[in-house]
Amino acid sequence: MLKAGVLGAGHLGKIHLKLLQQSEEYDLVGFYDESEETAKAVSSEFGYHRFMTIEALIEACDMVDVVTPTTHHFECAEQVIKAGKHLFIEKPIAQTVEQAVAIRELAKKHGVRGQVGHVERFNPAFTAVNHLIENPMFIEAHRLAEFNPRGTDVPVVLDLMIHDIDAILSVVDSKVKHISASGVSVISDTPDIANARIEFENGCVANLTASRISMKKMRKARFFQKDAYISVDFLEKKCEVVRMKDAPQNPDDFAMILQNAEGVKKQIYFDNPEVEPNNAILDELEAFAKAIQQDSTPVVSLAQGTEALRIAMKIIADL
Repeated sequence: MLKAGVLGAGHLGKIHLKLLQQSEEYDLVGFYDESEETAKAVSSEFGYHRFMTIEALIEACDMVDVVTPTTHHFECAEQVIKAGKHLFIEKPIAQTVEQAVAIRELAKKHGVRGQVGHVERFNPAFTAVNHLIENPMFIEAHRLAEFNPRGTDVPVVLDLMIHDIDAILSVVDSKVKHISASGVSVISDTPDIANARIEFENGCVANLTASRISMKKMRKARFFQKDAYISVDFLEKKCEVVRMKDAPQNPDDFAMILQNAEGVKKQIYFDNPEVEPNNAILDELEAFAKAIQQDSTPVVSLAQGTEALRIAMKIIADL
């Protein structure tokens, strides 16, 4: 088992602590939080061992899970990597692309593994169909949330949209050619609602909308490709695949047939792939453990986390 520790014991940090303690892949050694009040409360309520310094925690670990505010990501990651420890770091990987590149290069130099916490890659609705997404040419994503003061210290693009940016980059095998975006600040000092259009060199277009001032929650993405439409509901953990195939000579009475202007007939098939319930955060942490043990590339590498941040920053610059 890998000895694991958590840097940051806020809302998400407490979830990571609980899951690392449950995991059969890790031995949770404890946590560090710079807030005396938070550290005392978490230690007394849950019984996790509290380290008094970052250095002491890092020294006791094989893997350090960084769940601090983004403003502290780089300094924490730098300390972890330079100590020769493996790094799991929450999204976004850093405040700036330059910091993200530095983290990636440091990990390479010191021979440690790193994974970024883009948890939607482990959403069971997405994992049920992502192998079916082949050369999509149009993608539409909506990620809407009700207002929550937690997270408003960063633009909605880094808070919410970056989830969909990463998921889309993972299935589109092409470089980004052009980005255009617009956004509005309603409650915060930074945009609370944003829309981005990402054009890829292969002709694929992705249209993304993110809002943190909606009346209802929504996390959906739709992928359109040749002879198929795939929808993913990240919130409800549901997915649907609609395929079109050449219609048979003698379709049954209930078959749904479409005919185009050239007279070509297609039959529509509906499929709802089975979605296996899971805990996506636990899965991402345990997938990282396997990457460390097998010396393989993590599911969400530092390079991929850097690219998601790079695209997010380009969107923010265009708002």
